[in-house]
Amino acid sequence: MPRPSFTGDVQCLVRHHCSRMRALPASCIDSKTKVMLSLMYRMVVSGRPCARGLCVRQYNWSPQQLSADANFHSARPNECPRILITGGLGQLGLGFANLLRKRFGDNSVILSDIRKPPNHVFHKGPFIYADILDYKNLREIVVNNRITWLIHFGVLLSAVGEKNVPLARSVNITGLHNVLDIAAENGLKLFVPSTIGAFGVDSPRHSTPDLCVQRPRTIYGVSKVHAELMGEYYHHKFGLDFRSLRYPGVITADAHPGGGTTDYAVQIFHDALKTGHFESCLDADTRLPMMYADDCLRATLEFLETPNECLTMRTYNVAAMSFSPAELVEEVRKQVPHLSVEYKLDPLRQAIADTWPTSLNDSRARQDWGWKHDYDLPALVSTMFALLQGLDHRAAKAN
Repeated sequence: MPRPSFTGDVQCLVRHHCSRMRALPASCIDSKTKVMLSLMYRMVVSGRPCARGLCVRQYNWSPQQLSADANFHSARPNECPRILITGGLGQLGLGFANLLRKRFGDNSVILSDIRKPPNHVFHKGPFIYADILDYKNLREIVVNNRITWLIHFGVLLSAVGEKNVPLARSVNITGLHNVLDIAAENGLKLFVPSTIGAFGVDSPRHSTPDLCVQRPRTIYGVSKVHAELMGEYYHHKFGLDFRSLRYPGVITADAHPGGGTTDYAVQIFHDALKTGHFESCLDADTRLPMMYADDCLRATLEFLETPNECLTMRTYNVAAMSFSPAELVEEVRKQVPHLSVEYKLDPLRQAIADTWPTSLNDSRARQDWGWKHDYDLPALVSTMFALLQGLDHRAAKAN
């Protein structure tokens, strides 16, 4: 008789819990959890079913809006999460989908957007059209695909939002209301990222704490403060498992700049490799909090996996490093010595940056759920060049 294969939900759960046990405070790990993980581990290693009733099944499910069969509806409560990512073709959606699929399996994560995905994205895992302004469409996707986690990345960023305030208000606020209602109605775990843009001129600019005066002056920042407060309200009023992290500027090789104030820190790598000339939209000494995407996405997943009882708040600061355009240029020139730089300030983006913190205090995240960053500025720069040069080489080879 062939040995059973336990490759889907079991391995996912073992990876999920064992990785978190190392980072969480001891008070958050009870004896029953340790016994359960021990049983699961022996089952995976031996390939034999557990004798104590730890029955685990694998499910194949479709991201299409189709009725599921009876077996699908009989899913166990300890199965891996079914995850929907809105705004999935933006700066962080692709990277987070990849991370989640490695953890929970390709078919456990649906990437969605209102744009047509590139072929490599479409064939990498489930993708579906989802408009966050269409309540009925979004609700149907959640119900038919039995979504349990909703990652809401659908948003207009700071500089783009200021150029089209009515659209930003609609996407960032009305879209959020739809997501909140659907998440509360269906008992989802909801993650909505916030931003350093949620702070304003009256906030402390250095080592900005989690709780302080905010009062931002952009529609993007206002909508993020609104999201933080509405999510906390839904948590206390309806029991919604709402979670949010205030992201610094996020630097990634997975997507091109998307209209944010900190996007110069991504653009410089593309320009250094393609033209050897970079034009900064911010003043040389404008210092802002930044983070490499891998740290950002790992922080998000670790936060989502942290038990509720370990959290003391619903929205946390997360931080890694702070630097100015001049400091970034200095580090980039270690890789591209001939890089020429011109400072051509964008008045809109400079005005926005001047209201944001120069650094974040994320001690609560480090204390409550064990957050710790891996990348400093030198590691970020060397990693970005390695990734972008690899992408250019593959593109040239394909052509």
